[in-house]
Amino acid sequence: MASNMETENEQLVADPLSFARSYQLEGLEKALKQNTIVFLETGSGKTLIAIMLLRSFAHQLRKPSPFVAVFLVPQVVLVTQQAEALKMHTDLSVGLYYGDMGIDFWDGAIWKREIEKHEVLVMTPAILLNGLRHSFFHISMIKVLVLDECHHARGKHPYACIMTEFYHQQLSLGKSDLPRIFGMTASPIKSKGGNSELNYWQYIQELESLLNSKVYTVSSESELANFVPVSTPKFKFYIRKDIPYALYEQLANALKVLKSKHEQSLENSDLNPSKVEPTRKRISKAFLALMYCLDELGLWLTWKAAETLSWMEDDFSPWETLDIFGEAIVKSFCSDALKLLANPLKSGCSYGSIGDNVEADMAAGLMTPKVVCLIASLLEYRSIEDIRCIVFVERIVSAVALQTLLSLLLPKHTCWKTKYIAGSTSGLQTQSKKKQNEIVEEFRCGKVNIIVATSILEEGLDVQSCNLVIRFDPSSTVCSFIQSRGRARMKNSDYILMVKSGDSATLSRLQRYLASGEIMRNESLCHASLPCLPFRSAYDEESYFVESTGAIVTLSSSVGLIYFYCSRLPSDCYFKPTPRWDKETCTLYLPKSSPLQTFSSKDDAKYSKQSACLEACKQLHKYGALTDNLVPQMVAEESVAQEIGNKPLDDEQPIYVPPEFVHCCPHNSSVVYHCYLIELKQNFHYDISAHNIVLAMRTELEFEVQSMCHDLDVDRGSFDVNFKYVGIIKLSPEQVLLSRQFQRTIFRALLNHTWTNKLSENNEIYLGDGPKVDYLLLPSTGVELISWEIVLSVLFSSREYCVHRGISSSKGLAYDVQTKSGLVCICRLQNSLVYTPHNGHVYCITSVLSELNGNSSLKIRKNEMMAYKEYYKVRHGIDLYFEKQPLLRGKKIFPVHNYLKRFRKHKEEGESRNSLVELPPELCSIIMSPISVNTLYSYSFLPSIMHRLESMLIASNLKKLNTDHCMQNDIPTTKVLEAITTKNCQEKFHLESLETLGDSFLKYATGQHLFRTFQNDHEGLLSLKKDRIVSNAALCRLGCEHKISGFVRDEAFDPQKWDIPGDTHEVSQLREVVLSSGRKVYVRRKRKIKGKRIADVVEALIGAYLSTGGERAAIQFLNRIGIELNFDFVPYERPFRVDAHKLINVGHVESLLKYTFNDRSLLLEALTHGSYMLPEIPRCYQRLEFLGDSVLDYAITVHLYNKYPGMTPELLTDMRSASVNNDCYSRTALKAQLHKSILHCSHDLHKHISSTLHNFEMLSSEATYGWESEISFPKVLGDVIESLAGAIYVDSGYDKEKVFGCIRPLLEPLVSPETLKKHPRRELNELCQKEKYNLKKTVTSRVNGRSHVTVEVEVNGRIFKHTAISLDRETGKKVASKEVLKSLKESYPMVHK
Repeated sequence: MASNMETENEQLVADPLSFARSYQLEGLEKALKQNTIVFLETGSGKTLIAIMLLRSFAHQLRKPSPFVAVFLVPQVVLVTQQAEALKMHTDLSVGLYYGDMGIDFWDGAIWKREIEKHEVLVMTPAILLNGLRHSFFHISMIKVLVLDECHHARGKHPYACIMTEFYHQQLSLGKSDLPRIFGMTASPIKSKGGNSELNYWQYIQELESLLNSKVYTVSSESELANFVPVSTPKFKFYIRKDIPYALYEQLANALKVLKSKHEQSLENSDLNPSKVEPTRKRISKAFLALMYCLDELGLWLTWKAAETLSWMEDDFSPWETLDIFGEAIVKSFCSDALKLLANPLKSGCSYGSIGDNVEADMAAGLMTPKVVCLIASLLEYRSIEDIRCIVFVERIVSAVALQTLLSLLLPKHTCWKTKYIAGSTSGLQTQSKKKQNEIVEEFRCGKVNIIVATSILEEGLDVQSCNLVIRFDPSSTVCSFIQSRGRARMKNSDYILMVKSGDSATLSRLQRYLASGEIMRNESLCHASLPCLPFRSAYDEESYFVESTGAIVTLSSSVGLIYFYCSRLPSDCYFKPTPRWDKETCTLYLPKSSPLQTFSSKDDAKYSKQSACLEACKQLHKYGALTDNLVPQMVAEESVAQEIGNKPLDDEQPIYVPPEFVHCCPHNSSVVYHCYLIELKQNFHYDISAHNIVLAMRTELEFEVQSMCHDLDVDRGSFDVNFKYVGIIKLSPEQVLLSRQFQRTIFRALLNHTWTNKLSENNEIYLGDGPKVDYLLLPSTGVELISWEIVLSVLFSSREYCVHRGISSSKGLAYDVQTKSGLVCICRLQNSLVYTPHNGHVYCITSVLSELNGNSSLKIRKNEMMAYKEYYKVRHGIDLYFEKQPLLRGKKIFPVHNYLKRFRKHKEEGESRNSLVELPPELCSIIMSPISVNTLYSYSFLPSIMHRLESMLIASNLKKLNTDHCMQNDIPTTKVLEAITTKNCQEKFHLESLETLGDSFLKYATGQHLFRTFQNDHEGLLSLKKDRIVSNAALCRLGCEHKISGFVRDEAFDPQKWDIPGDTHEVSQLREVVLSSGRKVYVRRKRKIKGKRIADVVEALIGAYLSTGGERAAIQFLNRIGIELNFDFVPYERPFRVDAHKLINVGHVESLLKYTFNDRSLLLEALTHGSYMLPEIPRCYQRLEFLGDSVLDYAITVHLYNKYPGMTPELLTDMRSASVNNDCYSRTALKAQLHKSILHCSHDLHKHISSTLHNFEMLSSEATYGWESEISFPKVLGDVIESLAGAIYVDSGYDKEKVFGCIRPLLEPLVSPETLKKHPRRELNELCQKEKYNLKKTVTSRVNGRSHVTVEVEVNGRIFKHTAISLDRETGKKVASKEVLKSLKESYPMVHK
């Protein structure tokens, strides 16, 4: 056997640390040769040997090696401590693992990633054991296995199970690829020890055999003394003296009476029957704790213990397993005990006087001699200001009470501060791990001087500054003795052992413990050369092994696995699924949501429960409820869902440009364009009229797109915009270039409202140099289709010939005038576009003011006149040199807005006084001439019109892409456009209605598909699978995979960012993208878009196809994006053998529903809650509720969508929310008195229904919809409405119309646009946003099982606040918001009209 624990030495080279001590190097040498248990004193540096061992194995661990080292620690608090030490002294990648990380729900894939990432895994042993049992780990993957505090390896401790179930099992098969075992302990014996050396050796030998390792230790204690300070043991004896007998008898009897009284109250209370026994046990524990204090600590500390038990702090969660009634009874007992114990103290001492006269306090029974001995022992060290002392006690209640006393008494003599640390095993008080770590850290740095602690502080925690340890209660084992002694790490530290005088047995035991270290060391050294005995298990445990993975469950581990399996079944606040064991019949019953529910044991009485659990594990695995890794299917599904959810999505998505807009223009040949007349019909009076525009496109538009007509809200009214096909034209390259230059110039001027050198640069417009947006927008004002004379205006030149050149007009004015562009005929200035550099503005010249010149007067203010030439000198510092030239009437160029935006405000009629100006010609630079103001006005609307056309083409391309996949083509393109347009676009339509409809259909289609396909899956699994299909993350991923994301319109149109067609200047290069079926689009740029937006568009597209093509079209679209759902009829089979009439009034429920069931077991299933554990009903309503939820939601949504076709998207969403929620269904159930037909065995549910029924009868509203209710309804009531809908759906052959026909009368009156009220929370949010009120963060707390919700709004320094108390948080938010709204409306009535 010894050879099995040795490894080839040539593969391992020691990698010691330079500061390692001689015995540490010797220990390392042993560990490199064979499996080793290092037995050394606390503080001697055992961890450092483990670190050097890992450094020596590092070359076998470094990634990409498949191997790891595992460092096991027995307590969570040690995980971080040891991991930090490893990180400090090695360069290995270290992973930390403990239960609070949710590791119970990890699967093999997650562990695989961790193993690929880290080289050393630090964890508690239960995690490794579970990982090995579920075959997430294999023992052969571990190169080094470190067991800290390895003396725990006994019985069924995880250390022992790891070795017996995996290490020794592989060893017995002759496997050599086993880990190097390295154990660390300050005492290889955990028991009370033996009376002889032989007994000690037997314990050590058992540990060696189990760990297949040899103990290494130093030859003598003196060898360690050079490095490790050893505390000096000192015995302190106290004389046992009971408190006065009469007082003790009086208090003891009174406490017993009090206990009986409160236990009796349990029988008459409204307490959940399942909570009676836990409450009784809790009262008994509190009673025993107080009696212990009375015996051991005295009256004053007993009183303080009662005080602590009677109230809760954040640190305590003493009543966590009880409901609010049980909690109240236990607290009542403690409060009454506190009053009882306070009575004798009233005449005794005041709160602060305790300890002032110790002898008197002892005589009065306030303190025992044991407590006085502790105080005296501590005060002996009062001269040491920076003391660090740990007082070890046996019980948590002692720790809490003594800390209270010392905190009060010691500050009278010293500046010491006292705190306590206690575990959570008693169930009386618990501390969080975080709090314990904070106290230890304060102790290390001197903020805390004394810690009163239970055994939790004996093990592993590194507190090197401790210089005094006092054992208030004696150690129960050798290990406890050695470890607590080892906490005193400072030089010249003391170890005080308090012993009752005359207690020779305890004194003898402690003296044996003092000698035990040397005995264990000698025995280990004497037998060091002997090989380990072969390991022999006490019994060969039965197990179940999965060959495909290697996962295993044993007789003893099967019970935990079954409880874990049940914990992952669906539950609610009235029923937590757990297995039920019938001792009499030796039968195991699992909850109704388990596919298999009854298992009998054939084993003897001793292991009958384990045997039944093991059989259940086998059968559940064969059935598929446990995976091949022997974890609940729910856990595996959750891990898959989490993995999918964690996959990063690229929020940078493309914006597509329709291919109809993009072409390459040939260099040398004419180009054919399809022409469409954009007719602008002006629906308002204005002295400027818009004229038609010709859109010339290289591609003929589809009929639906070219027949597009829409209205345009402009500043003074609206335009009707129509497209009319007028034929084709052929343009030469020169004409194309001219047209591009024209539209580039006019749009640059309109969009920029100025004209700079940069804009006036005559950049060459290239033809044939890659794909570009290529369409022409040309004026059409006369008989000819295209007004080429206006297009030619872009080529204006001052040198161009004019018939008036060089002559004077009839009024004596010269036709030639001086401009910034040179000498120009005045007729060329009328109807021109000019730029005035002095102010950077662009104007359209509408007329020549022959009666005005530079010398004419300009009215500046009411009574102030100034000549124009003087004005320009004063205002702009410009001298007019041609002051006699006539002035020009200029109109500021028209602004270009987003005319697609909803809720645009119309301007009043009439011109702004600043829009018309008089301009001296010499200040004007001509951009275009001739071009009328009407043309410029018409062109100002074109960016919005072309953006709408581009959107239509994008929608058309998406529609064609879907049609390519054998989908119907009769969906209007406008519906697709609506579906891809989000609210952010701020247009008159958006996707919300279609999204609501599509969301509802998708959930319905998915729900019925999963229900039919996975008939044995419980509701939790079905919901998880459904979520993987319908979640935003899933839909977003599908939208991206199928290139839908590029079609999404998620930005309001900004004319300033509009790409002028044909303008190559600062225009991004278009990139071609080939979609499925070979269709092309072009990418203009990428933009950030939220995943939910893409998911919303996918749902809206489902709604678009559904609303126009019916369910078949919607299903085709789902298939196209990879969601394949089955609507085929599948019989619903269940193992029901019970007559429904025996348990429910079938006729009454059928008459309510106006439906007669073909299979009445469906009705029985729909009315059975999970708490109703009768085996003859194998299923509860959860599956039918899952189905009915989506069926009813869809039926109501379709009803609202079809009944109110003209309503806004927001209104549909609000009406659906107000109709489809658990509160509505719960009110419906109560109105129909369906609560009387629900089968359940939950006391809490019965109470909740009763109280709800009482409150419900006082409600005035008959409506089931809306948000009026201020009470919390039991969710079960709403669930039953949904489960009945599911039952009717299945029984009627999956007929959703039948479902709605049966359930609708119960829901009447349904919500309508007139009766709808907003949810108070939403109304308050919208009000605060609109009025700029400060809505503070909602404050929520949980007190005595109820939610306290505070909503607060600040308005101009005034606070409006309300706190609502309810059973659930959402109802609390609703009620609090409602009250705050009411106050706001009363205080500011005008604002809220």
